[in-house]
Amino acid sequence: MTRICLVYFLGLVPYEEAWEIQNRLAGEISAGIRQPTLLLLEHPHTYTFGRSGNADNMLWDEATLARKNISVHWVDRGGDVTYHGPGQLVGYPLLPLGTPSSQVEQKQDSAHLPKADYIEYLRKLEATLISALAKLGVTGEQSPGLTGVWIHLPTPIRSGGESFMASQLPSKIASIGVKVDARGVSRHGFALNVNPDMSYWEGIIGCGLEDYQETCLAELLSPPPTVEAVMQDVIAAFGAKFDYTMQIKSL
Repeated sequence: MTRICLVYFLGLVPYEEAWEIQNRLAGEISAGIRQPTLLLLEHPHTYTFGRSGNADNMLWDEATLARKNISVHWVDRGGDVTYHGPGQLVGYPLLPLGTPSSQVEQKQDSAHLPKADYIEYLRKLEATLISALAKLGVTGEQSPGLTGVWIHLPTPIRSGGESFMASQLPSKIASIGVKVDARGVSRHGFALNVNPDMSYWEGIIGCGLEDYQETCLAELLSPPPTVEAVMQDVIAAFGAKFDYTMQIKSL
């Protein structure tokens, strides 16, 4: 039996509007009147804090946030603070992951889905993005104990007046934070840095982790790919990893 996943590319959408769309479509999925759905979009400059968010991880004050037109939202996904903005491909998979009696929301990057099933879902999302990056010639990796997709970048070292590239420094290229609601439908998802303004990461301690940095495809590839081009690779990889036939639609 063919399993269908509907795909919608929404363009640039304010965060609250996308959140409302997620809730509406997830309700239709749980009621059995909509097929599994993948929303792909970009957001205006936005910081979101998850359930384990710490306000101390916001480094910019209110005046700076206003000057830079950044909205801030506390939301019901797992994890701490992250950034969304133009040039970043955001994906919200709305998938029925199990029976309602076995589902709960994610808290602090863990779940009671049962846990093994929940972790498998996160790992499939990571594997999807790693596969899409591979199509672009970029090697992404999972990191033990952490969510998201990571890139090992060479670190410049100076010794005896000479510069050379030595140890590898892991940098995050994609963030993942999700929720599974009481009816067993997933919310939120992933954010893949294609060509965003990376200076906005200076305003937060991303994911509450101080000893890592962010990177994007524009820093790795020349010329950088467009969000639309990367989206096609993500759609194909998502269908392969989750065993769906992907059907592109318009809302």
